Amino acid sequence: MRKYAVIYRSVLMENLQYAANIAMGFISFLIIIFVFISLWDYMYASPDDLIAGYTKEQMIWYVMITEMIWFGARSATITRQAAADIRGGNIAYLVNKPYRYPLYVLAKYTGEWNIQLPMYAMATAVIGLTMVGRIPNFHVTTLLLAVPCVLAGVTIHGVLKLCISMFSFWIEDSNPFQWLYDKLILVVGTIFPIEIFPAALQPVIKLTPIYTVCYGPAKLIVDFSMEKYLEILLVQMVYLGAGCGILFLLYEKGGRKLYVNGG
Repeated sequence: MRKYAVIYRSVLMENLQYAANIAMGFISFLIIIFVFISLWDYMYASPDDLIAGYTKEQMIWYVMITEMIWFGARSATITRQAAADIRGGNIAYLVNKPYRYPLYVLAKYTGEWNIQLPMYAMATAVIGLTMVGRIPNFHVTTLLLAVPCVLAGVTIHGVLKLCISMFSFWIEDSNPFQWLYDKLILVVGTIFPIEIFPAALQPVIKLTPIYTVCYGPAKLIVDFSMEKYLEILLVQMVYLGAGCGILFLLYEKGGRKLYVNGG
């Protein structure tokens, strides 16, 4: 594991030097947050109204937290770079390195979001406390318990997107699948909580990555319950284990295909 720690530290230090570039992404983040604050302000006729069981403050904080996760977990390494390595043939050299390529990419990805996510988290906290106010019934212990779920969600997100990049062993371009996955998470998962969808669809949505990547962590922060906490942690562990299993299966099969075709 030491070699992956070295990769992680090198990427972490590189991103620290370019933190100002990361901060430029705050512009689009601030615009999106301002739009949704205005939208939900309009939709709640009264501050005491409930929509799908959420107060106005809970709903706005939910959207801000899911957007924080979305922006903080963005990475070209697990999408464009991984797919380009496979399509361009660079993977033939990388598979002979003294590390496993998927773990190498995930180590780089972790070094990236370890800088991005805290920056967006601080921005979210400042905007939320300034423009929305405190989350009702929020306690510091809630945040401490929810943090592992946030980190697990970001990791699952990276594993799943890297799985999609592995499709490049068999297809010309995996970007359409990346686009579909991103829109599923962005449109269904970050804008609205699951409870706002029809009851018949909710069990289906809970089976998708939405439940583990963005809904679960945000739900715990705005409306914590120990039962929901244990449920989300369990589902995240299942998703992470299954995702890693699929990732290495795709990589091994793709690697064998590479050798059969002569590299």
